[in-house]
Amino acid sequence: MTVDIPSLAILAQSNGLALEELIKNIEGAINERYAELQEAEPGVQSRMDRTTGVVSLFKIVDGLEVSVTGPVELPRIATGVIRKTLKGKLREVKDAEIVQEFSTTIGDLVSGVVQQGRDNKVILVNIGPVEGKIPLQEQVPTENFTHGDRIKALIVDVRQGNKGPEIVLSRTHPNLIKKLFALEVPEIVSGVVEIMGVAREAGARTKMAVRAHRAGVNPKGSCIGPVGARVQAVMNELHGEKIDIVDWSEDPTTFIAAALAPSRVVSCEVVDPERKQAKVVVPDFQLSLAIGKDGQNARLAARLTGWRIDIHPDEVG
Repeated sequence: MTVDIPSLAILAQSNGLALEELIKNIEGAINERYAELQEAEPGVQSRMDRTTGVVSLFKIVDGLEVSVTGPVELPRIATGVIRKTLKGKLREVKDAEIVQEFSTTIGDLVSGVVQQGRDNKVILVNIGPVEGKIPLQEQVPTENFTHGDRIKALIVDVRQGNKGPEIVLSRTHPNLIKKLFALEVPEIVSGVVEIMGVAREAGARTKMAVRAHRAGVNPKGSCIGPVGARVQAVMNELHGEKIDIVDWSEDPTTFIAAALAPSRVVSCEVVDPERKQAKVVVPDFQLSLAIGKDGQNARLAARLTGWRIDIHPDEVG
């Protein structure tokens, strides 16, 4: 059979492929397909003439190249192999372009529509030209999505998988909180308000520290919004996850006291600055509130501030 070399060269060039590499891939694919035939002879290889495009078979006998007559169905087989090889190489080019494009979007927020998938442990999301996936470890246990639901998620990884590009999304990442608030709070986008840190136990509770870079601006109020509209919009997207917004401070004692909200703090003192240990005294009747259910409030406050916090009731001193 004969391949149209000029047309193959145009196809290769228009898709950023090297013609020689493409021809070698075709030759290799024909070799593999020929070896599967019942009448195949051992050691037979294919070759495509780089000028005429003629595809022939040969083998080496006693150091000499000997032509081999292929089976009558060889032209049909070769045609199918060439089409499959070209299709595969073009898909690789397209996949590489998608991976390159989305690699620059890691950390960005995307919106899409949940798709029906075969694996119940993975949520598939149509995000435009490709399908993103939320693996089990990036899912919030308390959330349930069905086909057709709209969803927002954070792009955390982009890679080439065995079946094409894989855009890995997350609903648990702390930066998802930052991106959702940026959608609702213009002051964050403009830089007037800055999110200094986020501590999150996805699906249950988040603590977020904010500060203002302009006098007269209330960073907490900006994030909460009129009648709580802004923070409520984020909570709705997170299906009711509670969000505590606290004022960030350079003074660790002030920051720690704020981070333990909604509990009131009587006093806070630094015990060991090098090990970042602090002692906090709270009203006796608010001790359980300061610690939180299963220690959640104290745990999130510690993660948000970066300090180890020992909480005591005021009656103990």
